[in-house]
Amino acid sequence: MDIALPIITLVVGLIGGFFIGVYYLRKQMTSMQNDPEMLQKVAKQMGYNLNSKQMQRAQQMMKNQNMGGRGPAGGKGPKRKSK
Repeated sequence: MDIALPIITLVVGLIGGFFIGVYYLRKQMTSMQNDPEMLQKVAKQMGYNLNSKQMQRAQQMMKNQNMGGRGPAGGKGPKRKSK
């Protein structure tokens, strides 16, 4: 029992931390989508300088991802019909 309790506590903490992190990240992505200045700031921190056309494209991609559509960033592209 002296070994099991700390291990169980660690696992529960990791799972809880993961879900809290996912929630926080989604919230930040949603606010970034609505605030182009914040998106530009993040892009500059990553070493990119986005022009207005690239900024609009990035916002559109984020909007599509939030609506349930999966673009290239989602890992799956549009389904193709096989012959």
